[in-house]
Amino acid sequence: MRNKTKLTKNIKGTQASVWSLPRMMNSLHQRVERELRLARESVGHNPTLGESSQRVWIRLLETYLPERYRTRSATVMDSEGNFSDQIDLVVYDRQYSPLLFEFEGAVVVPIEAVYAVFETKQELLGHFVAYAQKKIASVRRLKRTSISVPTINGRFRKKPQPILGGFLALEAVYRKSLEGALVEHLKAERGAGRLDLGCVASLGTFGCGGASSTEARFDSKAATSFLFELMTRLQGCGTAPAMDYRAYAKWLEG
Repeated sequence: MRNKTKLTKNIKGTQASVWSLPRMMNSLHQRVERELRLARESVGHNPTLGESSQRVWIRLLETYLPERYRTRSATVMDSEGNFSDQIDLVVYDRQYSPLLFEFEGAVVVPIEAVYAVFETKQELLGHFVAYAQKKIASVRRLKRTSISVPTINGRFRKKPQPILGGFLALEAVYRKSLEGALVEHLKAERGAGRLDLGCVASLGTFGCGGASSTEARFDSKAATSFLFELMTRLQGCGTAPAMDYRAYAKWLEG
């Protein structure tokens, strides 16, 4: 049976279970879609739409991404004392870059720890996409340190991985927005503000499934497709660079 793997071990005389990968994947999608649908319904009656849609995506990524990654709304800083704009959703390393500042609910993450940044909105609109590109550029312009560390193969210095940038929305006012206003903005910005991937939960994705960042496609399982694409992209980033703590410690002087 091509799509099924039988569990041959019986437990206390029970019949052997049958696992189906297509059924398991469909179940995963149904859970994701149910969470987003309930969130969309609650957001629709919430006066703070921006904050609510932001929490939806943070909760989703915190639930399904591997444990080495954390997701928060944060500002990103570098060792030169520069700061990014406030970013709706920052995916950062928790294993090798533990430095994180929190003050009265505000979170600041060092640039070396950052893998991906996203702007989140309730709806897909052209000016929201342009705004997201501006905010993402404010992160990519920061300076990253990387020091050599001992490994079993000798000392190694990790070249900082490209920081992924994206846009996430729950809805789209018009179906054609996915291939219209969105793609126009994607093609217009190929520098520090470029968007690599994203999702409109009710409609489709862009930059997913091997597509380039200027290609969008309608997808009835958009959020789940986006999750798998993000995990694939994060895999490709490898490990975060070993940050130079002394470069930050110098600010203690004086």
